[in-house]
Amino acid sequence: MTRNNPHTLHPFHPEIDRTYRRLVREHIVPPESDTHSVSVASKVDSTENMGDQPGPRERTLREMAAPDFTYESLCIQYPEEDVPFVLKTGLIHLLPKFHGRAGEDPHKHLKEFHIVCSTMRPHNVPEYHIYLKAFPFSLEDLAKDWLYYLAPGSITSWHDLKRVFLEKFFPTSRTTTIRKDISRIRQLMGESLYEYWERFKRLCASCPHHQISEQLLL
Repeated sequence: MTRNNPHTLHPFHPEIDRTYRRLVREHIVPPESDTHSVSVASKVDSTENMGDQPGPRERTLREMAAPDFTYESLCIQYPEEDVPFVLKTGLIHLLPKFHGRAGEDPHKHLKEFHIVCSTMRPHNVPEYHIYLKAFPFSLEDLAKDWLYYLAPGSITSWHDLKRVFLEKFFPTSRTTTIRKDISRIRQLMGESLYEYWERFKRLCASCPHHQISEQLLL
């Protein structure tokens, strides 16, 4: 009985054979039988052909320069609401506006903001929930830009929002200046006592945290 050869014989290909013999001379593959050389050379040839296959498509300059339309969330992280509510248009229109200019008084803005929100507070809704939702609508221009540039989710309470607002628009240097103005205030020539007293009260109200005792003020 004739024993069948387990290996499948391929027709002789001179180019493949030359490639195999070159690899043997360069000690890249070990020398073996001629029958096995055909299969080794075929593997080498198939490996070389894999380099001709196209890789993943690279992005064009137009695609890389295209704007990203995924927007980050606002800096305010709103608390969960037991009673969902939506701000009314009438409340938004009544809110005072703060632009972030040098001559504006942020403390006065907060007082007016509190008054408007307290008069239009829905039933069973905490005040600080309304403050957090309504405050962004009270800012304009530079002040609104400042709010949008804060880190997303960095504000978790009304206390945090007031603190960062005053730190930005009422810095320590301004507090120091007003404290000096309060301690040096004098009645002007031709100014009535009533006018002087009103000017003095406005100056003190512009910096509620001046920390000057009443004895020194009087």
